[in-house]
Amino acid sequence: MTLAVFAVALVGACRWLLPERYAVNAPIAHMLFGRGIATPAESTLATRLHAPEGLSVGLFAHDLQNPRMLRFTDAGDLLVSSPRTGRILLLERDRDGDGRSDGTRTLIEGLERPHGLDFHEGWLYVAETNAVGRIEFDAASGQTRGTYARVVDGLPGGGNHWSRTLRFGPDGWMYVSIGSDCNVCEETDPRRAAMLRFHPDGSGEEIVASGLRNSVGFDWQPETGLLFATDNGRDLLGDDFPPCELNQIRPGGFYGWPYANGDRVPDPDFGAGHEDRVRDSIPPVHGFRAHNAPLGMTFLRAPETPPSLRGAALVALHGSWNRTRKDGYEVVSLHWEADGKVSERDFLTGFLRDDDVIGRPVDVIQGPDGAIYVSDDFAGAVYRVAAGAAGGVVASAPSDEAPRAVDPLAALTSEERAARGDRGRALFEASGCVSCHDPERAAAGVTPVPLKGLGTRYSIASLEAFLAAPTPPMPPVEQGAEARRDLAVHLLAAHP
Repeated sequence: MTLAVFAVALVGACRWLLPERYAVNAPIAHMLFGRGIATPAESTLATRLHAPEGLSVGLFAHDLQNPRMLRFTDAGDLLVSSPRTGRILLLERDRDGDGRSDGTRTLIEGLERPHGLDFHEGWLYVAETNAVGRIEFDAASGQTRGTYARVVDGLPGGGNHWSRTLRFGPDGWMYVSIGSDCNVCEETDPRRAAMLRFHPDGSGEEIVASGLRNSVGFDWQPETGLLFATDNGRDLLGDDFPPCELNQIRPGGFYGWPYANGDRVPDPDFGAGHEDRVRDSIPPVHGFRAHNAPLGMTFLRAPETPPSLRGAALVALHGSWNRTRKDGYEVVSLHWEADGKVSERDFLTGFLRDDDVIGRPVDVIQGPDGAIYVSDDFAGAVYRVAAGAAGGVVASAPSDEAPRAVDPLAALTSEERAARGDRGRALFEASGCVSCHDPERAAAGVTPVPLKGLGTRYSIASLEAFLAAPTPPMPPVEQGAEARRDLAVHLLAAHP
């Protein structure tokens, strides 16, 4: 039976046979293989993606590997983090005016799941999953100088939410968000499910706010200097609860997780006995629909911003997985009304149509040209939304890959293949993977995701990379590179 048939069967079973709180409905290839589709062709983009009147969508860069967070250099080049490859990419600025990057190159490599990045006083800072490093950067040449060195080490790494976002605030402090280790639990390390800050040299660690399950995006409102952050609500409570959140971050604030959801609603698993924490938690200033997964956000600051968007913030909704019907998969704008309420409007839509997904927005940023740039880790692209006609959109082939004819384990000797396979099988069992991937041994309340066709999509190296930085809710394999290689060999042998 093909992977497509398994995917259809899985989604159907989740949608119709189990209670909605256990629903799994997402791009299965993205959850299972950590990849999506090839960058959509020009004709597809033209018919699917829509921006507000007066703006159009173009493809700034394509065929990127796992593009996540974005940051512009002073010279107009765009840096992109690629956690799964351990690299920071530089997309060269558009010198010829065609609306596309003039080229892509690797700026830094060999990092541990790099995600957030920012500049401060001539340094490029990068948030890895368990550390923060920096290196001198010359914007004019687009080159680093000297050696990359960690200024913060020993951050709690990995877990269900392994990404770390980093921004420098107007106060000169370095802010770092760290997501929870789990869907819902009481953390043993107070730095998880929290936002921290440090001096630029890595000293002076402080916990700014807590009870933030997974605040991937945050930015300061230019007019007020207030800090706002997105937050992903917990799973397995049904299609429409709890809401994902936009929070105004206050020093010392507690935002509810894991005891409260939304506007001080006690959590069914952890609320009892913590009524005081529920009562004292700070409710969100805006609720997104449940499971939309708001990630990157940015306030629009450029003079070229259209009047209808001035003062607004843009938020990338990565899209749901724990719903019977998909939701999110778009970029929205947030508008602060005179009475202080926040309203939400569509900005960039069409990634989801009739349950078909062609993109999953991750980060959104305004460029020095006033245009909006959006990263998409599903289609491996960065889009550009600008006034007038879109700069040329690069077409690419349809996304269905033909199965590889080459055995991904062919380079191994029979002895190494057997030894690694045995160790990988033991790790698969010991790590509890069977509870999510074996239909006959799935844990109660878990909809299993069958493993099929891995050998047609992966090499050993690419599967190792996925196991180190998988698509949530799957946690990363933390036992080290050799263990990930053993597990990759076992999976490729068992599910070719």
